[in-house]
Formats: sequence, C-alpha cells, structure tokens
Amino acid sequence: MLYWFYRHLDINLFQYITVRAGFAFFIAFVFTIYLMPLFISWAKTKKASQPINKFVPKAHLKKSNTPTMGGVVFIFSTVVATLLSANLSNLYIIGGLMTLVGFCALGLGDDLGKVVSGNNLKGLTARAKFAIQLLLGLGIGAFLLGIIGFNTEFYVPFVKFPLFDMQWGAVLFWALVIVAASNAVNLTDGLDGLATVPSVFALFSLGVIVYVTGNAVLSHYLLWPKVIGVGEVAVVASALIGALIGFLWYNCNPAEVFMGDSGSLAVGAFLGYMAILGKSEILLILIGAIFVIETVSVIAQIGSYKLRGKRIFLMAPIHHHFEMKQWAENKIIVRFWIIAFIANLLALITLKIR
Repeated sequence: MLYWFYRHLDINLFQYITVRAGFAFFIAFVFTIYLMPLFISWAKTKKASQPINKFVPKAHLKKSNTPTMGGVVFIFSTVVATLLSANLSNLYIIGGLMTLVGFCALGLGDDLGKVVSGNNLKGLTARAKFAIQLLLGLGIGAFLLGIIGFNTEFYVPFVKFPLFDMQWGAVLFWALVIVAASNAVNLTDGLDGLATVPSVFALFSLGVIVYVTGNAVLSHYLLWPKVIGVGEVAVVASALIGALIGFLWYNCNPAEVFMGDSGSLAVGAFLGYMAILGKSEILLILIGAIFVIETVSVIAQIGSYKLRGKRIFLMAPIHHHFEMKQWAENKIIVRFWIIAFIANLLALITLKIR
C-alpha cells in the first residue's frame, strides 16, 4: 500500500526502503501487541498448551500450561505489515513471504500434533519434518534460480571476488542453508526469550547486508556483490523484527506464550533466505552464532554418546547443560543474548574488511 502511494500518488517519501521498513516495523509491532493477548486467551480456553518433553530439566514442568503456537501471530503480523509496506511486484519479497508462510505452516502442523496428543514427541516425525523442510527449501531455491535468475556465485567473507559459480548446484546448497538455519533456531527455542532476541540481532544484521547488496553506491563502496532488487527484503526483515519484539513482550521470563515450531522454523528459514540474498551464507555462521553453538552441542552430544558411550554435556542443547549446573534461567538467557550481540557486531564489522 505504501509503495502504491509512491507509484500512483507521487508521495515520494514512500519510495525509500528505509522509510517503509520503519513503517513495517511499527505496523507489525502494534499488530502483535494487540493480537497476542487475544491469542493467549483463546489458547488457554482451548488448552493449546506446550507439552513438556520428558528429556528436559524438571524445572520446565511448571511451564506445562503455557500456550504455544505464538509464532502464528507474529508471522501473520509480519505478513500483514509486509503487504502494507513493501513493493509487492518485487519477486524477492514474494520469495520471502513464501518462506515465512511455508515454514510457519509446517511448524503449525507439528505444533498441532503435539497439542492434540498432549505429547511433545507426537508431532511430525523427525524424518517427515526434514523431508518437508527440504522440499520447501528446494522449492525456494528453484524459485530463486528458475524464476528470478538469482546470482549463483559463491562468496566468502574477506574476499572481494566469488570463489566459483555453483550453477544448478546452488539450488541444493540454498535449500540446505535454509533447512539448517530453520532447525538451528528451532533447537535454540528452549528457554523464555532465548531464541527471540538473537533472532532480532540476526535479522538486523542481515537486513543491513541485503540493503547494502541492493544499493549500487554502498555495494560499490564496500566492494560487496551487487544484486538489484534484494534491498527491498529489508522491509520484511524490519517487519519481522517488530513482530518479534512485540512477541517478546509476552515471551520474556516468565513466558506467557511460546512461539512453537510455527515460529522458530519460519524465523530460522527466513534467516537462511536472507543470508542467500545477501551472499552471506558463510557469514551466517557468525551472525547466528548462538544457533550454531546450540546445534553443534546437540550433534556433539549424540556423536559422543554413540561413539564412546559418554556424554559431553549434562544435557543438550547446551542451554539445558547450564540449567543442570543450577544456573538461573535469566542468567543463561541474558548471557546468550550478549554473545549473540557481540557476534553480530563482529559480523557487521566484516562488511568493510575485504
């Protein structure tokens, strides 16, 4: 709508991505702040509460009546804010919305299975979830390459030029990036607000990167790859940041609502999508440092137990390890936020080091 005002009513203010990104932030924030209490009330009435996994610390049992699937609300708010603020003729915007809605729908199916059964292990099987994630990722990758004709060159931090051209192999690589990021955020979402704030930091960093990537002057100055049109996706990123901050109002400890897989899978997939657009797939490891640490802790724990019959951590993901060491939940959360902030600051510094 705002971009339509610029195109048809000559309101030049709305031609700027930064202005529309600001509006998108506040629209999504207000929608989430308003809708979330209504959703929480409805979820309590329907007993749509988060089933607690028996393999987590016993302290989590007190959270058993907390509503879940809050991700549906903030993803909805993000989509509405995007539809009102972004240039909808931009195919990168369409790809971003496909990513958010597709992975939110997948997560919602998993959440509903858990809620209806009353068992955290009774949602989609791990194999089925991964298969659907991969299909969605391949679909998004095929859209980028086959419909948009997106640049398939592979870049790494600190190097001005691409290392090689992935060609059609890019579709599989992009799919794996999206799936990996989606699962990483999902694994991190285990404490109140733990995944929310690092996601906000990551979205901000990637929003800056895609804006630079789509800007001829800034990309030339920073020796960054230039891709026409991707800067518009910063509007979606800003909307999702606003929605997540609105969600955090109710998700901070003690949480009144959890995002569920409907939120974590969608947020993670969109982070992967933005990293692809910003030619920052490798830099995403630093941008999403907390998500990487959480994922590696699970892989290391399982690998060590299968190979040596011994655990590395008291419990995985690693935030549960610190819970078992009697760290207060708020201390774990805030310290992880600090690590995420520093990692994203370092990631943004790398923009100039090439």
